[in-house]
Amino acid sequence: MDQLPNNPYGLDLHPLRGALYDELHSRPFQVIPSPSRLTFLAVQIPNESREQEFEHFQKIYEHFGHRAPEEDGVCYEADFGQVRVRREKHLEFITYTFVNLDVEACADPFDCSGISRIPEEWLRALPGTVVVSFHVAIEDARQQPEPPLPVVKSFFEGMRLVGSSPQDGDARVWTTFRLHSDGFGRFLIYNKRMSDSQLGRLTQRVMEIETYRLMALLGLPLARKYNPELTDMDRQLAETTSNLAANGDLDERILLGKLTDMAAWVEACRARTTFRFSATRAYHDLVLKRLAELREDEVSGHLTITEFMTRRLTPAVRTCESVSERLENLSRRIDRVSDMMRTRVELSIQGQNQELLASMDRRSKIQLMMQHTVEGLSVAAISYYLVGLLKYLIEALYNSGVPIDKSLTVGISVPIVVLVVWFATRKIHKKFLKLATERADQDDEKH
Repeated sequence: MDQLPNNPYGLDLHPLRGALYDELHSRPFQVIPSPSRLTFLAVQIPNESREQEFEHFQKIYEHFGHRAPEEDGVCYEADFGQVRVRREKHLEFITYTFVNLDVEACADPFDCSGISRIPEEWLRALPGTVVVSFHVAIEDARQQPEPPLPVVKSFFEGMRLVGSSPQDGDARVWTTFRLHSDGFGRFLIYNKRMSDSQLGRLTQRVMEIETYRLMALLGLPLARKYNPELTDMDRQLAETTSNLAANGDLDERILLGKLTDMAAWVEACRARTTFRFSATRAYHDLVLKRLAELREDEVSGHLTITEFMTRRLTPAVRTCESVSERLENLSRRIDRVSDMMRTRVELSIQGQNQELLASMDRRSKIQLMMQHTVEGLSVAAISYYLVGLLKYLIEALYNSGVPIDKSLTVGISVPIVVLVVWFATRKIHKKFLKLATERADQDDEKH
C-alpha cells in the first residue's frame, strides 16, 4: 500500500478517512458583513440536468472574469469583490446564495438585492424549478438605529410581521413568510452586537429555516389529494368486511378481486408518497433544530419565528404523517381481510376435496362390486367353455371304446372345472394385489 505524505508512521489508513474529515467542513458558515444584501434560491433539478446546471454555474465565473472550477463539488463559494456567489448541493435540490456588498445606493432595505448585479439572462437560463426564493436585507443598527415599526412594516408592503430578537437580543429579525410583489420572500435583519462570523451563522440558520419549511410543505398537497380517496377506500373496505361477516354465501373470487384492486391502489399511493412524507418529517426536524439554535426573545405584540412555525408548520406536517399512517394502516387491514378470504377459500377447497374423495371412494366400492360380479361371470363363462372342451374329449374317448358314462362324466367334471377356474382366478387376483401394495409402499418410502 502506498504511504500518504501525512502518514509518516506507515499506518494502514481507511480509504475514506480523508473524505470523512472533509465532510464536516464541506459547508462552512459564511462570513457576512453588515450592511449587505442577499438573495437565496433553492432549485429542484432533475438528475438528467445536473451536468447542465453545473455548466451553467461555471458561466457566472466567466461573467466576472474568473476561472471556473472544472469538477462539480458539494459547495462552492466564489468571491467576485462586491459580489459573492455560494452554491450548495443537497439531496433533492441545489441552493444559490448571492451576496451584494455594494449597498450604499440602496435607499430602502429592498431597493436592491443580492441578484442586482447578476446578469438577468443568466438567471432566466437557470435550469430546474425554483422552490424557494427570498431576499435578505442586513442592516447595521450600530451605525443607523432601527426605524420605527410602521416604517419596518412598509418595507414588507404592509403585510403582517413576524419578528424576534435572536441570539439573546444581539440582532432583530423581521419577516412575513409571504411572497411580495416581486415574487420573492423577504427577511430583514438588524445587527446590534454581532460579529461578521456570528451574523453569517445567524443568516445561515434563517435561510435554512425558510428553505426546510417550504421543502417540508411539499408533502402537504399530496396529503390533501389522497386524504379523501383514503376515506372512500376505508369505507369500501369496511363494507367488504361487513358483508364477509354477515353473508356466508358470497363469491370469494369476486371479493378477492376487489381486495386485490384495493391493495394495488394502496401500494401505488405508498410508492408515490413514501419518499415525500419521509422527507417532510426530516425537513421538519431540521426546522425545529434550527429554531432552537436561534435562542429567540419575543418582540412585544408579535409572534416569534418559533411560535409562527409551531402554529402553522407543525399541523401541516402532522397532516402528512396522518395520511402516511392511514396508508400503512389500510394496507395492514387489507392484508388481514385478504388472509381471512384466503383461509375461507382454502377451507372451501378442502371441503370440495373431501366431497370429491368421498365420491371417488363410493365409485371405487361400486367398481369393486362390479369387478366381483364380472369375476363371477368370468368364472362361469370360462368354466362353460372348459366343460365344452372336456365334453369333446369324453365323446372321443367313448367313441374309441373306453367304457365310460358320457353324461355322468360330464356332470362330474362341471363342479371340478368351476372350482379349478375359481381358484386360479383368486390366485391371480391376490398376486396383482400384492404387487400393487408393494409398489405403494415403495412410493411412500421415496417421499
